[in-house]
Amino acid sequence: MTKTNWTKRTLAAQAMGKIDAGTMGIVPPIHVTTTFIRDDDNQYRTGNIYGRPDNATIREAESIIAMLESAPEALVFGSGMASAVACFLALAPGDHVIAPNVMYWALRNWLMTEGRHWGLSIDFVDMSDAKAVQAAVTAKTKLIWAETPANPLWSITDIAAVAAIARKAGARLAVDSTCATPILSQPLALGADIVMHAATKYLNGHSDVLAGALACRTPDAYWERIRMVRKNVGAILGPFEAFLLIRGMRTLDLRVRAASANAMQLAEAFARHPQVTEVLYPGLPDSPGHAVAARQMNGGFGGMLSIRVQGGEAGAIRTAKEVQLWKRATSLGGVESLIEHRASIEGAGSPCPPDLLRLSAGIESAEDLFDDLDQALKRAHN
Repeated sequence: MTKTNWTKRTLAAQAMGKIDAGTMGIVPPIHVTTTFIRDDDNQYRTGNIYGRPDNATIREAESIIAMLESAPEALVFGSGMASAVACFLALAPGDHVIAPNVMYWALRNWLMTEGRHWGLSIDFVDMSDAKAVQAAVTAKTKLIWAETPANPLWSITDIAAVAAIARKAGARLAVDSTCATPILSQPLALGADIVMHAATKYLNGHSDVLAGALACRTPDAYWERIRMVRKNVGAILGPFEAFLLIRGMRTLDLRVRAASANAMQLAEAFARHPQVTEVLYPGLPDSPGHAVAARQMNGGFGGMLSIRVQGGEAGAIRTAKEVQLWKRATSLGGVESLIEHRASIEGAGSPCPPDLLRLSAGIESAEDLFDDLDQALKRAHN
């Protein structure tokens, strides 16, 4: 595309507008080759050597993500976990990491087990409290990891404030922005050094691809170590999955805004529901993180919310049993709405209350979604 003033929504919708030179097709081809021909003089002037670090379809997906995040470079991985773990494996044994008490549970488990086995020193803090973050900083702090909104309680981190703490300490800030998406939040513009996405979720948006992504503010030596981790451990995304990811990102703006509108409508409705004791959603004015979220999110508060229901764990599980339209499944960010008793997934040590149901609002009718969960709540508590 030659225009420089087109919006990100437009650029994503046309997958950066690239036309296949060989066929003039408006959909780029899938490049599946795993190896490439050398030049006559034994050089690789195309830059392509082998499929583990090099693939044209991968680079197409990365260019869209970099554009969406206003980043100079992006990297895609075979899963969200692979992308997140690469940030920690790029550190050195003995480095200190600060991470949230409330965060994606699989990554928290990795940090507590494999991360410490790797030699990292890790402190978990209330990332919504900048003073607690500052108090955890040591002379060896190299990375602060934030997640906002944070799964599954949807607490909010002040990205700009924590970025300032990281800079002062000579550390980097990485932000898991999976649930905010590039449509609603721009962590790099707020001072973060790395933004991470479990691209399985909203970026792909159709529950049919495992993928992860990182984008950087500055392609420095740390970023190059991340790139080498991906290459050396074989964590690159497959070309067919990259093609599906590109297809999903064409509708990202529309899907995220529709899901966010649904979540807001559901949060307001369930805040008044007799069988619901609490709604956790940063879009509600009485949410503890609302003011910060309103300042650093633009166009909505995301499609994720949680409800706490009467009857404790048994009441929550009974409620999930009674739904018909909502799907009882893990994951989030797809076009279909999902419901999950999250404490059952996270297990012992989780900060997730046993009466909590995590809701991923899809793009269906908000009225249909409310009616289905309303009848499930009533049936579960009769």
